[in-house]
Amino acid sequence: MPASRKPKPQTPKQRMQARRDRLRAQGLRPVQHWVPDLRDPKVQADLRREGKLMARPVENGALDEWIEKAYDWSEWK
Repeated sequence: MPASRKPKPQTPKQRMQARRDRLRAQGLRPVQHWVPDLRDPKVQADLRREGKLMARPVENGALDEWIEKAYDWSEWK
């Protein structure tokens, strides 16, 4: 083995630490993300319920009225 090469870390813990050190040297930092577990029946039921609510039509043209008020139509001239 050439003298210029570093020996590879042996344990999984050492390999992971070396990877983290390389990423930190690149200016990165670890971040943990939590997302809904789509395998959970409670989450699935909640998503179905929310989907049904979103699929219902908006009553009395409330959405159209909101768009008319909120949108800047001056760009369309």
